[in-house]
Amino acid sequence: MALEYDFWLLDLDGTLVDVDWSYTREVFDRVGDRLDRRFTDREAEIIWHGLTGSRDHQLREWGVDPDRFWDAFHDEEDPLVRAEQTYLHDDAEFVADLEVPVALVTHCQDFLCQPVLDNVGIRDWFDVTLCCTDETGWKPDPDPVEHVLADLGVGHNGHRGVLAGDGACDVGAAWNAGLEAIHVERVGHERRGQCVLGDYRVQSFDELG
Repeated sequence: MALEYDFWLLDLDGTLVDVDWSYTREVFDRVGDRLDRRFTDREAEIIWHGLTGSRDHQLREWGVDPDRFWDAFHDEEDPLVRAEQTYLHDDAEFVADLEVPVALVTHCQDFLCQPVLDNVGIRDWFDVTLCCTDETGWKPDPDPVEHVLADLGVGHNGHRGVLAGDGACDVGAAWNAGLEAIHVERVGHERRGQCVLGDYRVQSFDELG
């Protein structure tokens, strides 16, 4: 890896791993049944990948109550099935070779995250894992990043760190916490509908090597 940092923070879904589309489609079908509202493929993609930024804001624009949606969504997700249908991006393998502190900062909830880490065999890549909650705050809020920095025992004085992720919220969290940001575009600018800025913008981590 050409970029030298004193520590790395990484997002999970869409950055290091992704899930088969069939799983996403089935979950949104079941959630739609519960809410009596069908989600199109495009809508499911937007919410799953957070393509338009705040998922809650997008849901409200569609007239969907975020609290009802997330209650249904988490009820309908099966951690073991999701883990079985999750795959690791080949270009993410570089993380295993990093010789500096590494942390995971993800919106993926703990009950889903843990089986995924075990299934794809990357649990030991991270010195710290933080699954965001209302208590920790949510990216792009810097609070979850600051929590992780404290747990890693690194600060801003004399340390150069980076947060890498696939969403605008990851870049925002990095910059709000005073870190550099790498945006890895897994979806594509056309499907996302916008370009996400970052200190580095890549389609694959291999481009940084």
